[in-house]
Amino acid sequence: MSIPTEYPFDFDPTYGMTLADLQAIRPPESPSGFDAFWQKRYARALAVKPEPRLSPSKDTHPDWQIRDIVYTSTDDVRIGGWLLTPRKGEVKRGLVVGHGYGGRDQPEFDILVEDTAILFPCFRGMSRSAHPPISPDAPWHVLHNIDDPDHYVIGGCVEDLWVAVSALLSLYPALDGHIGYSGISFGGGIGALGIPFDKRIARGHLTVPTFGNRKLWLTLPTVGSAHSVQDYAKTHADVFEKLRLFDAATAATRITVPMLAAVALFDPAVAPPCQFTVANALPKSKFNEIFILDAGHFDYVDSAVQQTALRERVGRFFRGL
Repeated sequence: MSIPTEYPFDFDPTYGMTLADLQAIRPPESPSGFDAFWQKRYARALAVKPEPRLSPSKDTHPDWQIRDIVYTSTDDVRIGGWLLTPRKGEVKRGLVVGHGYGGRDQPEFDILVEDTAILFPCFRGMSRSAHPPISPDAPWHVLHNIDDPDHYVIGGCVEDLWVAVSALLSLYPALDGHIGYSGISFGGGIGALGIPFDKRIARGHLTVPTFGNRKLWLTLPTVGSAHSVQDYAKTHADVFEKLRLFDAATAATRITVPMLAAVALFDPAVAPPCQFTVANALPKSKFNEIFILDAGHFDYVDSAVQQTALRERVGRFFRGL
């Protein structure tokens, strides 16, 4: 193991917890109306016609045809991103890939899948999906309409994920039943919130997912997006009750499809107890896998080795679509 022992933070990003401690954390109790809240939002997203528009990209790759894509999400928000399709072979499966809270400036080319149409959307307010007055900067983005659950930006981003699935299916109707989702950090939290309510998503992968166990998320020191919400909560004591509707661990208890969760023992941006609460919330199943990283959001000795092993595991996992 190569858990970092030297770091520039004034707190310990392991929070003093061992693997056994982390694996023992249980998901929080569901707030009243949790399922109805998300089911209503899903119905709203499903009613949207995304009308995806494709155009040639300036980027090129020997194995992938790259095209820019724009589609319409809920609230008439324009979502931009990239669509990758294989230069050889037919498209047999689809994959939507979410991004971290830094946004995305290009697609990823190291996802080990074949015969796959890969959609890389930028969630509303960020990168190719700029949408003023939503801030593109994580500390402000995470606060946008936080006091109004029906209009909180995180809910809108989950809707962007659902509409991304609709966009893929409008382009490739034969992919019905063969679409997966992969997300890291911010995108992992969005995936945990979205997957249980969209039966069109057949399996999911989450790496160091955020938004899990909001009670802990609001109290543990961090350099991530939770820090700005913690500051906000000092003068808005009721924010926790509203955020309970956006708890990724609560949502994860409702996931029924095969899942691969990669969680870290050390992470200054997404506290490991919050990550593990999401992973632990997944129903026990022979189809679910947990991958343990020594650290997340931080460079460490075995980082390249572990990331290579995780990429290979992710590739094998999505071949089952």
